[in-house]
Amino acid sequence: MAVAVGLVSPDLSPDFKFNRDEHRTDKPDFLSRPRLSREARTVRTMIGMYCRAHHGGSEICAECRALETYAMARLDKCPFGEGKTVCSLCPVHCYKPAMRQRVREVMRYAGPRMMSRHPFMAVGHLLDKRRKKPLA
Repeated sequence: MAVAVGLVSPDLSPDFKFNRDEHRTDKPDFLSRPRLSREARTVRTMIGMYCRAHHGGSEICAECRALETYAMARLDKCPFGEGKTVCSLCPVHCYKPAMRQRVREVMRYAGPRMMSRHPFMAVGHLLDKRRKKPLA
């Protein structure tokens, strides 16, 4: 089997790591904050589950993408940072009422299904929920 040398695209170099959200400019940087990174993954997963079930298709719709973008922006600006609790238990409600209602709908649908579809994320979220007050 012959291997063509020099025909490798710079994007497909051996050091290339695929990131499905790489093209997005609105993605906050949670890499240095593991607690927020875990919560961001959980919220994105739950919104994806809700969207596929209610709006169909394999891709997330524009309405759910807007909700995801809004949720990521709120998470990025959370005043408690790594010491935060889950948003439903937080004393500071930074979501607009309409967006908060939409997130509640998503959580009501996806929450019970998380244990069977994404058990590690679900357990992590339940452990995070045990923290009743945010750490300042």
